[in-house]
Amino acid sequence: QVQLVESGGGSVQAGGSLTLSCVASAYSGCMAWFRQPLGKDREAVAGVSGALKTFYADSVKGRITADRDNRNNTVLLQMNSLKPDDTAMYYCAAGNGICQGDRWLQSQLYVYWGQGTQVTVSS
Repeated sequence: QVQLVESGGGSVQAGGSLTLSCVASAYSGCMAWFRQPLGKDREAVAGVSGALKTFYADSVKGRITADRDNRNNTVLLQMNSLKPDDTAMYYCAAGNGICQGDRWLQSQLYVYWGQGTQVTVSS
């Protein structure tokens, strides 16, 4: 059983930055960040394979960077130039063999999920 613990959420003004952290319990496979705005579907944000290959949703390219530290089983999500549309609950997810092509976008393929951390961006 893989446990994922997110932290780093909060409230910021538009244009600000936040860094989210996800710590996994001894896991080396694909890890990703998803977000779910209130009343909307969950959507992929970024993914990182065990080999440190990164994947980004088109909506966040250029503003968000995912970094992975395999020694500490941690994935960071550095978010810059935040917009009110980035307001959502952000979830860390993990699953094997997913970080390839467009598979990483499919939330149903991930087996492990964290509890989420809220990000609120005000205008």
